[in-house]
Amino acid sequence: MRLSFLLLLTILSCQVSLASPPPKHEIRGVWITTIYGLDWPTRPATTEAGWEQQKKELEDILDKLKKANFNTVFLQVRLRGDVIYPSSIEPVNAVFSGKAGVRPGYDPLAFAIEACHKRGLECHAWFVTFPLGTDRSVRLQGNSSVVKRRPELCKRHNGEWYLDPGASGTADYLLSLVKELVAGYDIDGIHLDYIRYPEQASRFPDKSLHNKYGKNKKLADWRRENINQLVYRLYDAVKEEKPWVQVSSAPLGKYSRIEKVPHAGWTAYESVYQDPQQWIKDGKHDMVAPMMYYQHDNFFPFVDDWVDNSNGRLIVPGLGAYRMLNKEGDWKLTDITEQIDYSRSYGAAGCAFFRSTQVTDNMKGLYEKLVADYYTYPALLPPLHWLSDSIPPAPEEMLVEKEGDQLKLSWKKTAEEANHTYTIYYAPTDSVRTDPPPTHPGNRDTWHNILSSGRYHYRNGFVLLHNHQ
Repeated sequence: MRLSFLLLLTILSCQVSLASPPPKHEIRGVWITTIYGLDWPTRPATTEAGWEQQKKELEDILDKLKKANFNTVFLQVRLRGDVIYPSSIEPVNAVFSGKAGVRPGYDPLAFAIEACHKRGLECHAWFVTFPLGTDRSVRLQGNSSVVKRRPELCKRHNGEWYLDPGASGTADYLLSLVKELVAGYDIDGIHLDYIRYPEQASRFPDKSLHNKYGKNKKLADWRRENINQLVYRLYDAVKEEKPWVQVSSAPLGKYSRIEKVPHAGWTAYESVYQDPQQWIKDGKHDMVAPMMYYQHDNFFPFVDDWVDNSNGRLIVPGLGAYRMLNKEGDWKLTDITEQIDYSRSYGAAGCAFFRSTQVTDNMKGLYEKLVADYYTYPALLPPLHWLSDSIPPAPEEMLVEKEGDQLKLSWKKTAEEANHTYTIYYAPTDSVRTDPPPTHPGNRDTWHNILSSGRYHYRNGFVLLHNHQ
């Protein structure tokens, strides 16, 4: 569960103000793609020096995201029947070591989580569900491939392999992977991708299973029920293990053929038997980040539809930053910023960008625009009231130390508070207001600040600490 506390401090500094400041609560997310090394890592490594370079590459990405006041990372951890962490169930993808099944000299997921948390970023495990890759990728995985180990769960469709959502053991198999992941790592969320039937689903070869298990249900209804049952079981399993871990997904950007756009084309509900609005209606999702990589009438009315049917859950439109690439549409920067403006105005909980490289490489000035105008201040993550509305006490035994050219603030937490984060405010006087955007949200147990000359006042609850230079 997301639990925020106010750790108030005052500091002598220059005050900056904006005429129209960004929202105080907002998800600012980005997808970091590991498949094919699209975002990270850009090259495999077999030596200690190479692995250290991979780590530095991720740290550089996260530093840029932190500087731009992002707060959420969706890191791809399961790709195509393989993973980026040591698993007892599936092999490690070749992207880190250069060879399928060969682990690098470190745990990329553990490192990424720690690196995110050090910067006050949430780290959600982006988990690709049904796709298993091409014949070549299955062949490279060898006998460890699920296609080889569990052929009764798999189907070949349009030249690629998939777990069959209608096979009786598919849900159990995916649940075993999710449980391993949630139990083993301090992730902030499970983010489901491809939680649907594949493209050209009308030709997916599952007619025999429908005849066996579908009883008198129409094929479309039976398929949607297969996906729904998996989502509901997965949500309950995650909450049983760690109630604070969020469950989200990235469905197609258009839920259904709405009245405003009756000829919507490819939709979640009709085309791939995906029913995310039912998931949030039934309380089996904490957040939906639809892949809204479209423009104009294929974007704005569908934002309305998602928000209007959110059931109080978080709707975070996924924006296609990659569409600014020449070969992907050659969008203008304003195509993206107009979508941010509209999403904010209509009540979305924030935005997420696909992919991180287009953001951190400042494609068409996107990064600079976010820093200058949209993400000028940090933002608190929206509260998850349906998980918990209780507020534990403020931390105790706060310590202020000088380390080189920084001040280090640290505080003690009990075992029950291990996953709590703290929000730090500062102001030019000792009268600290908490209604503006926070200065440093999402800190776990330490915070560093660049020193400047003057007197520093740190206040935690009823305790006022002074540090003189």
